Amino acid sequence: MIIDSHCHSWAYWPYLPEVPDPETRGSVEMLLDQMDANGVDRATIVCAQIYRNTDNNDYVAAAVRRNPDRLEQFADVDSFWSETYHTPGAATRLEQAASRWPMKGFTHYIASNDDATWFDSPEGRAFFKVANDLSLIASIACGPQHQPMIRKVAERYPDLTILCHHMSGMRAYGDDATDKMELVLPSAKLPNIHLKLSGFHYVSPPESSWAFPYADVRWLYEEAYEAFGERMVWGSDYPVVTKAMTHKQALEAFRTYCDFVSEDDREAILGGTLERLLAKARPVSKG
Repeated sequence: MIIDSHCHSWAYWPYLPEVPDPETRGSVEMLLDQMDANGVDRATIVCAQIYRNTDNNDYVAAAVRRNPDRLEQFADVDSFWSETYHTPGAATRLEQAASRWPMKGFTHYIASNDDATWFDSPEGRAFFKVANDLSLIASIACGPQHQPMIRKVAERYPDLTILCHHMSGMRAYGDDATDKMELVLPSAKLPNIHLKLSGFHYVSPPESSWAFPYADVRWLYEEAYEAFGERMVWGSDYPVVTKAMTHKQALEAFRTYCDFVSEDDREAILGGTLERLLAKARPVSKG
């Protein structure tokens, strides 16, 4: 069983430069085609209501209902590009989202210049209490600097599953690479915090983000694996990843080239761990 923990799907391609096929480049049909071609059984679609896609939650929900055995939804709730970002009423908005869409979890993108102290504010605590009470998975786009606040959430709600996007923003380059890593790895002590083993192109220096199989950044994945073990979950970042590599390469960069991972843990990271987390998450009707 292979489950992609991090992919996207949009009705209209949201990035510049413009592409000649904006209405199909990021479509759910393209995602399913790549899953079929590369043996990926299921995928969790991380919604992002960006540029001409303010209805992305609706678009993905419809796709999930058409493909209930293949797709799961993590709805976009109050991410930094929204007008409601960290404004009063977040807990109510999360409840409303859960009642509207067949979502196993939600995604929340933190602004890079935000210290995330909102997470420990009364509004933030209420927001994550709803997530905990509804058994929603919290899929968080965060940087290393946000991990102390994420740990506070994890400690307050030990039953809340937290998935941190793309290695929590760690980088394998720069003078502060080790410092950033040391902000993230202590989170492994909290059993409800998980890392998405994804984003090889983000971890790499920009000038070599295409350099499959990413041997130069492997040390960072080894360090993270040593700390988190099977509490990592593979993700492709499709279709965004195609600016650097193919969907197949996003899979094989881990499956073939991260040969420091034990066979049992490889199976867990490729799908077993996420399958377990999805099974204990909020049951949804996809009818």
